[in-house]
Amino acid sequence: MTALGKLFRTTVFKLTAAFVLLFAIGSGLVLGRVGWNVRNLMDDQILETIDADIKGLAEQYADGGIRELVNVIERRTRQPGASLYLVANFAGDIIVGNVKALPDGVLSRAAALETRYERLDDHKKRRALARVFILPGKYRLLVGHDIEEREQLRKILAQALATSLLWLVLIGAIGGLFVARRVLRRVDSMNATAQTIMAGDLGGRLAVNGSGDELDRLARNLNAMLDRIGELMAGMKEVTDNIAHDLKTPLTRLRNEAEQTLRAAPDAAAGREALEKIIEESDGLIRIFNALLMIARAEAGNIAGVAGFDAAEVLRDVAEMYEPVAEDADMRLAVETDGELPVTGNRELIGQALANLVDNAIKYGAPATGAGDAGRDVALSARRQGGMVELTVADRGPGIAVADRARVVDRFVRLENSRSRPGSGLGLSLAAAVARLHGGALRIEDNAPGLRVVIALSPSPPVNPSGAAPSGATT
Repeated sequence: MTALGKLFRTTVFKLTAAFVLLFAIGSGLVLGRVGWNVRNLMDDQILETIDADIKGLAEQYADGGIRELVNVIERRTRQPGASLYLVANFAGDIIVGNVKALPDGVLSRAAALETRYERLDDHKKRRALARVFILPGKYRLLVGHDIEEREQLRKILAQALATSLLWLVLIGAIGGLFVARRVLRRVDSMNATAQTIMAGDLGGRLAVNGSGDELDRLARNLNAMLDRIGELMAGMKEVTDNIAHDLKTPLTRLRNEAEQTLRAAPDAAAGREALEKIIEESDGLIRIFNALLMIARAEAGNIAGVAGFDAAEVLRDVAEMYEPVAEDADMRLAVETDGELPVTGNRELIGQALANLVDNAIKYGAPATGAGDAGRDVALSARRQGGMVELTVADRGPGIAVADRARVVDRFVRLENSRSRPGSGLGLSLAAAVARLHGGALRIEDNAPGLRVVIALSPSPPVNPSGAAPSGATT
C-alpha cells in the first residue's frame, strides 16, 4: 500500500472528511436559508413600494379620471429607471404604459405575481414582480418592479456558496492529510516499537513527545503496563531461580534420608523415625509451594471470599493463636486496638499475613540478654491513620539494617543472621503482596530498638473478586 493510500485509510483522515462533509452541508443550509430570507425581504420591500405606487395612482384616477391617470403614467415612464406601468381597458387593450408584452392571463389576475415581460424600448425578456389593481370602470392598472437585482444577488450567493464549499473541501483535505500524516507517523513509531518488543526486546518503550495529548497518555499507560509486565517476568525468573536454588537442599536431604533408610535395612523403630523425618521435610516443601501460590495469586489480583470484617478482631485472633508460641519463647504479646476497624477484603489472607509477621517477630525479635521484661514484648496494634487501617507488629530484637529493608520483601531472601533458623524467606513477601492486593502497602520501620512492620490497608480496596483463595502456610 502506498503512503498516500495509508493516509486516506487512517481514522483521522476519515473523521476529518466526515467533519468537512457535515460542515459543508451545514454551511449550504445556512447560506441557503440566508438567501431565501434575503429574497423574501426584497420581495416584501418591492411589494410595499408597488402598493404605495398603486395607492397614489388610484387617488389620481379618482381625482381626474382616466385622462389624469394616463398623463401621470406617461410622465413616470419617461423617467430613467422607471418601474413597470400599464393601463388597459376591460377588454385587455393597452391604453398607456412602458410594457410591450405580457403572458396571457396576467391582467386578469388581481394579485401579486412574478411574470415575464418586455419593455417598449428593449426586446430583452425580463422578469418582474407586479400587482394588478382593478380601477372603477373595469380599467386594469399594473404596477411592477424589475427583479433583475434580486436574481443577481441570488447568483452571487450561489457563487459564494460554491466557492466557499470548494475552498472548504480543499482546505479540509489538506488539513486532514497533514493531521493524518502526523498521527500516522506516531502510530507507525508505536507499531515499530511494539514489533521490537514482540521480537524479544522487552526493554523497548513507546516514545512520549511531551505534548500531553491522547497518544501521549496512551503511550504512558502502555509503558506503565510494560513496566509491570517486566517486573512480573523478572519476579517469575527470580522465583524460578530461587526455587531451583532453595529447594535443592531440602529435596537432597529428603532423598538422602530415604536412601540411607533403605541402605541400612533398619528395624521398625528406626524406619519409623526416618519416615517421620521424610514427612517433616515434605511438609516443609508443601508449605513453601503453598506460600508461593498465595503470593502469585495475590500479586495477580485474584481474591475470593471478599467481605467486610473487623481488622482489629483479626489482629486479636492472631495474637490469641500465637500466645502459646510466644510463652514457649519466653515472650509476651501486647495487643492494642482502636475499637472496630471495618475493612473489605479477604479475612483469611489478612490473618495469614499477620501470622507471618508475628511468627517472624517471635523467631527473630528476641532482645539481647539483659533487656528486661519490657524488652521481651511483641507489640501488636490496630488503628486508623489518615484514612487507612494500619496493622502493626513491633519487636525489640536486632531489627533489619536500612540497606536490607527494601530487599527482604523479595521471595526467598534471608539475611545472614537468620539462616540458622527455620524458614524459607517468603513471609514478608506474602505480607507485602496481601497489602498491595487490599489497596495498601507494607512498611518496614525502625522501632528503636527492634523492628516495626506495618500493613496499611484501604478500607475499600479495588480487589478483583475472582479465583480461589489458596490454603494458608506460615513461612
